[in-house]
Amino acid sequence: MSDAAADSVIYLDYNATTPVDPAVIDAMVPMLSREFGNPSSGHRIGAAAAAVVEQARAAVAELIGARESEIVFTSGGTEADNAALRGVLAARPSRRGVVISAIEHHAIIETAEQLEREGATVTHVGVGADGRVDLDALARAVTAETALVSIMLANNETGVIQPVREAAEIAHRHGALLHTDAVQAAGKIPVRVDDLGVDLLSLSAHKMYGPKGAGALYVRRGTPLRPMMIGGHQERDRRGGTHNTSGIAGLGAAARLAAGRLSEEARRIRALRDDFEQALTARFEQVHVIGAGSARLGNTSCVCFAGVEAEALLLLLSEEGICVSSGAACSSGSLEPSHVLRAMGVDPRIAQGQIRFSFGRHSTRDELDRLLAALPSLLGRLSALSG
Repeated sequence: MSDAAADSVIYLDYNATTPVDPAVIDAMVPMLSREFGNPSSGHRIGAAAAAVVEQARAAVAELIGARESEIVFTSGGTEADNAALRGVLAARPSRRGVVISAIEHHAIIETAEQLEREGATVTHVGVGADGRVDLDALARAVTAETALVSIMLANNETGVIQPVREAAEIAHRHGALLHTDAVQAAGKIPVRVDDLGVDLLSLSAHKMYGPKGAGALYVRRGTPLRPMMIGGHQERDRRGGTHNTSGIAGLGAAARLAAGRLSEEARRIRALRDDFEQALTARFEQVHVIGAGSARLGNTSCVCFAGVEAEALLLLLSEEGICVSSGAACSSGSLEPSHVLRAMGVDPRIAQGQIRFSFGRHSTRDELDRLLAALPSLLGRLSALSG
């Protein structure tokens, strides 16, 4: 793609991934060149790399209000989710129960399914039409046999923010631990582990302008966790393997930037999103904004165009240089309504037209105007084809 063509692209898929911030790249480059040491080495080149790792650990801890010793570096959100579920269940053999919500990311759902095949008892808790976890159902699901409850902080498709603190209180009443997948929330809304009452929390660098392949798992002090990755004593014996120093440096830089920009950036992006939804619903009768009545991430707009196949609209938008997603990026290519919308009880005829617009640091009002100007003709083409 030429530079001119790249400049004309409208990127509205920030929930899938974000561009790496230049300041993050600056933090990573030295770790790929002159500061190449292994942080586990005892000499001064290794010590220099270890210092960068610990600086990054401090930045991540500061972002979520944790102690530095409670941060375990991982290869991303998926590994962090796997490590939380598998690690807690392995460390608490007297309890074999896992409770998750019906709208979790596939990193949680598929890990839970595998644990079930290995002998665990997995319970799925539904959500209401508003996209929020049913707390009464959760209270019935958690028992003395439950080792861990996992409820995401913000849904990746709808942006709906979940009642994690209330879920943690329910889990703790029965002696269970609470994990939250905060991959979509960290860097977009304030995330403080003590306010949430969580025992474990997952986050990922590439959702907040950091590199892919770097993430972290918060493990509250005293939480039993058996390591999933073994073969070394790194991360206080909680995750073996040579540190990805450049990725960790990038995660630390991204966490520092997110902490400094959070309030101002969130306000600007939310205003763009709200204006977009208002214009969209005023122009198109067939538009349904999913989760509109709930507290949501300010950057996320999950829209269903009734009578339209999402994949067809996605392709037409892409031809116009507009990059969006049909629900979760991991399910792209599927014509079935997403598991999230099914759990919310959205009419399948409406759900099949699901498009997720997610805004970010570089989104502008001009881009939204161009998108709104392009939609009528694209929807008209699809209507004509359907007819």
